[in-house]
Amino acid sequence: MAKTMVIALGGNAIQTKEATANSQQAAIRQTLEKFKPLFQSDTSIVMSHGNGPQIGNVLIQQAEANSSQTPAMPLDVCGAMTQGMIGYWLETETNRVLKKINSHKQVGTVITRVEVDPDDPRLSHPTKPIGPFYTKEDAQRLQEKELNSTYKEDAGRGFRKVVPSPLPVSILEHEMIKTLLEQDNIVIACGGGGIPVIRQSDTFEGIEAVIDKDFASEKLAELIEADTLMILTAVPNVFVNFNTPKQQALTDVDVATLKTYVDEGQFSEGSMLPKIEAAINFIGHHPHREVIITDLDNAFDALEKGTGTHIHL
Repeated sequence: MAKTMVIALGGNAIQTKEATANSQQAAIRQTLEKFKPLFQSDTSIVMSHGNGPQIGNVLIQQAEANSSQTPAMPLDVCGAMTQGMIGYWLETETNRVLKKINSHKQVGTVITRVEVDPDDPRLSHPTKPIGPFYTKEDAQRLQEKELNSTYKEDAGRGFRKVVPSPLPVSILEHEMIKTLLEQDNIVIACGGGGIPVIRQSDTFEGIEAVIDKDFASEKLAELIEADTLMILTAVPNVFVNFNTPKQQALTDVDVATLKTYVDEGQFSEGSMLPKIEAAINFIGHHPHREVIITDLDNAFDALEKGTGTHIHL
């Protein structure tokens, strides 16, 4: 029976020094060339991805062009824009690889909405910096103009808008994604963590927030009953005592041990900790599930030869 895998692509799979469409698509081309052996297997694949630099640039464009004729779009709409843009690049380059290997598979992007709890306390505490940097004076002017917005200093580089980062409750399109996988399609979903929405009486409405990509990928993997969640990042392994003389790579680790490391504060909040928390959530009490955390260069070897960090019950 074919296994199902959700692959969460890190920013380095797309990001380049140049922000042109050609440069970003070329980076994706290099990324997907490494997936060739995986596309040749009978594994059902969903790819998710980040959108940090891309949505930052879209927000700058929106701010610069804001006028009565071309009003700036809200954050949820900008998130949808980047899902379509990056999804299009991923589709194009996946098709290129599928053609090389004479595969009959098709690929498609699902613009994904992610339900969040309107009572999530995280919604009251904006922490996620987005968009361009401003001087203190400009940030104060914007704060007065946008009464519901918050601007904070970001690492001494200037002031940025900060928005909440709630936890995902459900993925609205998960049944559709599951159906597409059952028909042997490759699916791109949960781009940038998905569009955060809250339930209304007759529909779901977008809100100004950003969902962590790894948490959204985990929730999707859970809902479609995936066997494996692969989180690709900038390092080949998860490390304890990172950047110290006692640094140690984790290769095979159970959830109980991982929780101990979390309690010790081994993982930094802004980078590795969300990935570890997503891994723990996905494994839950399921002995057949596995999480692999590694970098892009080791992705296939992690599946075939056991490189990277493998997390299990």
